[in-house]
Amino acid sequence: MIPLAERMRPKSLNEYIGQEHLTQTGAVLAKAIEKNTIPSMILWGPPGVGKTTLAFILANSLSRQFYHLSAINSGVKEVRAVIETARQHFESVQQPSILFIDEIHRFSKSQQDSLLGAVEKGIITLIGATTENPSFEVISPLLSRCQVYILKALTAEHLRTILHAALTNDSVLKEQKVTIKEDDALLRFSGGDARKLLNLLELVIQVNQQDEICIGNKMVEQTIHQKMALYDKTGEQHYDLISAFIKSIRGSDPNAAVYWLARMIHGGEDPLFIARRMLILASEDIGNANPNAMLIANQCFDAAHKIGFPECRIILSQAAIYLACSPKSNSSYMAIEEALELVAKTGDLPVPLHLRNAPTNLMKEIGYGKDYAYAHNYENNFVKLNYLPNQLKGKKIYFPGKNVREAEFQQFLKTSWENEYDY
Repeated sequence: MIPLAERMRPKSLNEYIGQEHLTQTGAVLAKAIEKNTIPSMILWGPPGVGKTTLAFILANSLSRQFYHLSAINSGVKEVRAVIETARQHFESVQQPSILFIDEIHRFSKSQQDSLLGAVEKGIITLIGATTENPSFEVISPLLSRCQVYILKALTAEHLRTILHAALTNDSVLKEQKVTIKEDDALLRFSGGDARKLLNLLELVIQVNQQDEICIGNKMVEQTIHQKMALYDKTGEQHYDLISAFIKSIRGSDPNAAVYWLARMIHGGEDPLFIARRMLILASEDIGNANPNAMLIANQCFDAAHKIGFPECRIILSQAAIYLACSPKSNSSYMAIEEALELVAKTGDLPVPLHLRNAPTNLMKEIGYGKDYAYAHNYENNFVKLNYLPNQLKGKKIYFPGKNVREAEFQQFLKTSWENEYDY
């Protein structure tokens, strides 16, 4: 049987729920349908808010030839095949086809490059869907040829409207005696994702088959614990796997790190999500114990972005092993946390006069910049000076980690500052 979420997919803007800023009468996409013309666009928003559905509606409303590719399992070859078919259609009827690419942020640079010519010539109207900021994930030449429309998270009222529509309009559910006594758990576990909400509703009904079903929070929670894997392959497991991966690297176990990496790759995880988390870890858990870790992680992210799956699996593995085998230090993380806590407690303390710029004579007259000593004019490019607010003079925030590199930092600070940096 066709899943409930697919059966309930809206066919027109009149049935579409949410995104009123784009779809209501007079809004930009409603006007585009009225004028029978739409630009290439990027639909940016969280999962389950209607990006794919909106693309289908636009294609149907304009009676355009429609092609759908997923960036997870499509490469340059598939893109070129679609473009060639669209080109033949364009030459025949002088009308561009709509090419919808789901999760376009997963396309590598070369894959995105392959779209440029067809978009520029008007052979295709591109609609890309992404959960990531397109400014970072879509190449500039392609982004400049597209309008970016931001889709907002669905509200609780939107989700309740979707539930009501499913129970009253779906050909299967309206034949069953189903009522919703409490919807808090349904809304909470859906996470604002309409597709997940309908999948969960369908699952609760299937698991609790009775002549009459009254859905409450307890029933939903029990169903979740029993059947989580049936409806949510990327929710809890998604976070459990990345947690195991990061903790394995932090724990300096390359075997476990590569194993969890393989689990995520096998499950279709976004390589940029993995690379982004390693980039954070390189600073948070390795930091100045091995500054090269940040460079390796950043190069890994850049390469994964350019190359994409399947080849980038090798680069992810190399970076994960390097990070796992690196010495560890969280001193930079602890220092910024300590500083933020200090700011929260002490407020906006004034900058000492000697550290202030003095661009005007008046500022100089009242002492701005007075007694500031330029470090490079002194031996070893160092001069003792108070650089903190006067109320915090002598406060220690950074504590070097116990590793070879930061031991050098500690020795430099102790030699230069003597007691002020004597740990």
